[in-house]
Amino acid sequence: MNSTLEAEVLQLHAEICAGLADPNRILILYALSQGTRNVTELHTELKMPQPLVSRHLKVLRERGMVTTERHGTVMIYSLADQRLIQALDLLRAVMHDNLAKRAELMTALS
Repeated sequence: MNSTLEAEVLQLHAEICAGLADPNRILILYALSQGTRNVTELHTELKMPQPLVSRHLKVLRERGMVTTERHGTVMIYSLADQRLIQALDLLRAVMHDNLAKRAELMTALS
């Protein structure tokens, strides 16, 4: 792969990771994995201020992680790819294993 293309791929990878870098965006993705929602539904379900939900949805939309469909005056949001949830679940499993190893180490040191 040429260096310019490789740099572009790495930049896209970093942008997706940046989209996952906020706990609120992760909550939004998990909520959308259960079905489509509008901003008001997400705001109510996740108990987040509506402007905050809107800002996070904008970030997710810009990174291609959610899609939108207009229904009259309401925008309906959907998870763009179920593999995002699989990736989040895999990261959680890694985190779980790391925490378990740390707990074992702390126990051994005690």
